[in-house]
Amino acid sequence: MSAADPFGAADRELLRDLLLLPTVNPLESAEPPARMWQAQRAYARAAESIGFRTVHHAAPDPAVLDRDDVPRAVRDAAGTADFLAEQPNLVLRLGPDLPPERTVMFNAHLDTVAGIEPVTCTAERITGRGSIDAKGPAVALLAGIRTALDGIPALGRDIGVLVQIVSGEEGGAMGTCGTRPLVEAGFFGRLNVFCEPTGLRYLPRATASMTARIRVDGRGAIDDEPAAGHNATVLLGFLAQHLARHLDPRDRPGRCCVAGVRTGEQHNRVYGSGNLLLNLSYATAAEGAEAERALRAAVRSGLREFTEIFGRTREFARTAAHAAEIVHVDWLKRGLPCLDASPAWARELFVAAGLARWPDELPAFTCDAIWMHDVPGTATVVLGPGSLETNHAHAEGEYADVAELRDFARAVASLLTEFTERHHWGAGEETT
Repeated sequence: MSAADPFGAADRELLRDLLLLPTVNPLESAEPPARMWQAQRAYARAAESIGFRTVHHAAPDPAVLDRDDVPRAVRDAAGTADFLAEQPNLVLRLGPDLPPERTVMFNAHLDTVAGIEPVTCTAERITGRGSIDAKGPAVALLAGIRTALDGIPALGRDIGVLVQIVSGEEGGAMGTCGTRPLVEAGFFGRLNVFCEPTGLRYLPRATASMTARIRVDGRGAIDDEPAAGHNATVLLGFLAQHLARHLDPRDRPGRCCVAGVRTGEQHNRVYGSGNLLLNLSYATAAEGAEAERALRAAVRSGLREFTEIFGRTREFARTAAHAAEIVHVDWLKRGLPCLDASPAWARELFVAAGLARWPDELPAFTCDAIWMHDVPGTATVVLGPGSLETNHAHAEGEYADVAELRDFARAVASLLTEFTERHHWGAGEETT
């Protein structure tokens, strides 16, 4: 394999083997059973062949989920058998135990969303669930490090490399049982790269999101006496439209997703209980706090408007009279951090490595990079081949072009070369 072609036949074979191993996040589906241990061991063997050693390979301690910022779905699932036991995290180190200021960390995840896709592997294109998000980038990462090692004697001697291969990225786990405990254990570097599809543009931002559940706890009724009960369907349907109008984020970068409404499925009864889900993303902690305040205010104004409109009806007057008492707001996910700044020295590093910046006018997206927020003396970016949309990540027909993976390997090699040459730089304080 030549330096001009860093992603060769052996890399394609490793990626094919990983794609054939089902690693669906258990929050997405329990079928087929995830084989994350096996996938991570296969990856570790490939990394060991170029000089890495395993410094951590274990399932997370259940105590890492005993925090308010852990999504409720994760905490609920943690009570089931083997939930954490089947989601190990792997950390590989190249070189001696160097301090973070002389280390580059890369993070990639092998867990996937549900929906097994046919695996094909040719010289031009590789298909399968995880081919672009993120098994393909994980394999190309090793190819890039291998390429860099061929030309930089100081790499692995004076400059160390950490690779985190995590579980718990997909399914809404938000890295709370994967990346976060590894970062808190000190497995990070001065430069930290999270391998997600960005079209090879480095993205120094990562959003977070909160999930609100608007819950109605009322009394149902039969269809012959609909006025005798509380009609959660009408109430939640009204609130869904009201919240959509009032929370449309015209004046902030984040997005508002008015998601599912659930009351019941039968035609001949009034459902007195149900819930409406909303997801609100935000780019900064301040924006998140404002979005939370706006949601609570919109619920209150929606209830007032509902009471005024439906208080004069026959079938829904009881619902209107009790609306403020039977509606509650629960938070299934709240308090997650954002990544929203990077030091000035990182910009110069990426320019020298020949990498373009993600346009400031384009929104960022959520990934595990949020857990590097406020870690002093570090720079963190999201960088990877392909596009979440174009390469059909999370969808039917997910693929990665070999040329994209090859270019990412080259980008990794270039970054490591530049960092090694500049490792004597100071930490810098300027942020963007």
